Amino acid sequence: MVSRLVLVLGDQLSENLSALEKANKDSDIVVMAEVADEATYVQHHPKKIALIFAAMRKFAARLRDDGWDVRYTELDDTDNCGSIPGELLRRADETGAKEVIATQCGEWRLINALEDMPLKLTVHPDTRFVASLDEFNDWADGRKSLRMEYFYREMRRKTGLLMEDGEPAGGKWNFDHDNRKPAPDAVDFNGPMEFTPDDTVEEVLDLVEARFGNSFGTLRPFWYATDQGQARRALSHFIKHALPKFGDFQDAMLDDNRFLYHSVISAYINIGLLDPLEVCQAAEQAWKDGDAPINAVEGFIRQIIGWREYVRGIYFREGPDYPRRNALNHQRKLPEFFWTADTKMRCVAKAVEQTRDEAYAHHIQRLMVTGNFALLAGINPHEVHEWYLRVYIDAFEWVEAPNVVGMSQFADDGIIASKPYVSSGSYIDKMSDHCKACDYKVKDKTGENACPFNLLYWHFMDRHRDKFGGNPRMGQMYATWDRMKDDRKETVLREADQFLEKLSKGERV
Repeated sequence: MVSRLVLVLGDQLSENLSALEKANKDSDIVVMAEVADEATYVQHHPKKIALIFAAMRKFAARLRDDGWDVRYTELDDTDNCGSIPGELLRRADETGAKEVIATQCGEWRLINALEDMPLKLTVHPDTRFVASLDEFNDWADGRKSLRMEYFYREMRRKTGLLMEDGEPAGGKWNFDHDNRKPAPDAVDFNGPMEFTPDDTVEEVLDLVEARFGNSFGTLRPFWYATDQGQARRALSHFIKHALPKFGDFQDAMLDDNRFLYHSVISAYINIGLLDPLEVCQAAEQAWKDGDAPINAVEGFIRQIIGWREYVRGIYFREGPDYPRRNALNHQRKLPEFFWTADTKMRCVAKAVEQTRDEAYAHHIQRLMVTGNFALLAGINPHEVHEWYLRVYIDAFEWVEAPNVVGMSQFADDGIIASKPYVSSGSYIDKMSDHCKACDYKVKDKTGENACPFNLLYWHFMDRHRDKFGGNPRMGQMYATWDRMKDDRKETVLREADQFLEKLSKGERV
């Protein structure tokens, strides 16, 4: 029997991968490769590269133990071709294989590269998601707006999660109203489970340090899970110790606590170490057992079978040009402090510092601090998109681009969000303790010490009035703006312009 090559990518580390299920263990050959193209198409955070390479090496060993013939290429192998298509062609020459079996990739860039190969390519759907892309498109076709909430309800019905006799448990689909408590005085959770690097991980860390040591981000200490067993322990640790309070404080931020009650397992799901349905069922069981309240469990499950599934559908439905959309024509360059954390805005500095050290920040830090600032300041959304893709350990384009281009930057013209997610400093003050020690004064609306979020908020509203003046969700804020005295409005806009001029000149702000 002629062998076929079975491609397994670094974000496809699941034994139930469709390509593996369609392959013949007795004759087909698994191809896995650490290649420069995937490690450098953006300058990824070193922790992200280390996680993926270490998890790949362990998964390859697991497949070999299960009887697969695995041809694995390490990054510094002398024969490494530097790209996934190159490695497939090399292995085809080596084995005589003429056909490649693959699971659909998560980025258009790699999809197109594989289709250009002179080998027969059979691509199977990625069945590790609750909804297939056809299901999503069937749901989306003919709708005037594609709001996640309604798609999420379909996923609840399909999975049966938090459903009782066909109705949502607790009488509501969404308990988000209960999940907006400000930052607590103390957090009785010591953070996500940490793992001491073993020999495989240490070898990868040395490699990454040597090859990517100049990239943005701190490599060591490295504590992430790198195999399925560790990832499941991390999930159990979260379910037992943090899930009960996750809902209450999921939007909160603290100067001296980077994780609060968050799970920090999104990267494990996105590279295949955890199955999303398995994760949701574990959370649901905690509710059934009386160990976690429904607002926490529903909010957690919604992030996975709601947002995660929804943004994947949007990414593939909208096509390869989606990451470059710029509906608001924002053109300002990304400020240097997104790399250095050298800014007087304490909330932004804290988010960037944490991102540098952990390759992680939670959804409100991404949406309402760094994302909010970028949108208010008119930063080019493609630069914002590339920053998020580079710096976060869970960032793959299918999930990152819709969250940034659509949800955060409104660059897709409202496909995802019904209004731009902008706020003044008062929101950040309510949800965090950052403002207490900030150089700016969040209560000051104008003047030398005024919080930049306060000035930029009204500047954004004013310059985009033609776009959003008729948006019913923004009418109240425009009414507030209209009630301001003319001299007050002139002061706000002038001081906002002065701030933006300093920003463009690279001055410290």
